[in-house]
Amino acid sequence: MDETEIQSFLIISSVVVLVISFTMISLFLLFRKKKNDLILEKRLAEQKFEQEIAKAQIEIREETFRNISWELHDNIGQLLTLAKIQLANNLPKDEVKETISKSISELRTLSKLINPETLKNIDLKQALQDETNRFNRLNFINANLEIKGNIISLDHKTEIVFFRILQEFFSNTIKHAKASHLCVTLNYLSSELIITAKDNGLGFNTYKTNNSGIGLSNIKSRANLVKATAKIESEINKGTKLTIIYPYVNGIT
Repeated sequence: MDETEIQSFLIISSVVVLVISFTMISLFLLFRKKKNDLILEKRLAEQKFEQEIAKAQIEIREETFRNISWELHDNIGQLLTLAKIQLANNLPKDEVKETISKSISELRTLSKLINPETLKNIDLKQALQDETNRFNRLNFINANLEIKGNIISLDHKTEIVFFRILQEFFSNTIKHAKASHLCVTLNYLSSELIITAKDNGLGFNTYKTNNSGIGLSNIKSRANLVKATAKIESEINKGTKLTIIYPYVNGIT
């Protein structure tokens, strides 16, 4: 190999090494950028999730305080008024005592709802039981909760999301649907939790409405936050049904 060939070989080798080095550096920089983008995307998703959880907690708290206000006025206020009337009319002490005892019991129930820890760490089953009991106690609607399968504890933030979604459905049922019955079911299967809430109210035509009255888009987006799916089925004069399907993926405590 003469000197010219050696120089050519060295030049070609140098170019190849430079190309390979440039390619490796480019791939490394691209990989690092994608990694940083994924980290940033994950961080933003986590921030959004925490913001939505905080928003849901605030909405639950606001709804709870509204409920307490209604109960103080429509339930406990009426009980105390009744006790006052009973005293004024010199009715038997046992009747007055029973009325006052019921008022105290109702106040204890309300004090439990105000407890910050109760609002912060929601137990889905207990929260739904308290809601249905309240509906029945105040004669808002005939409501019942059914539990199927063995209860599986979920991450409490996930349960907060589900409870807030159901609160939105309940609010629509009571305020707008003119329903007389509400049935809520928690069905714990081996691989997923299926939550259903069904009323027998006015219903609506799902093909002719944007569902803004029941916040369907909000319900779906919140379900997506915890990797669940939500759908609403409704028929005029036959009621409305909400179904949430939640696979047990990274959500069991």
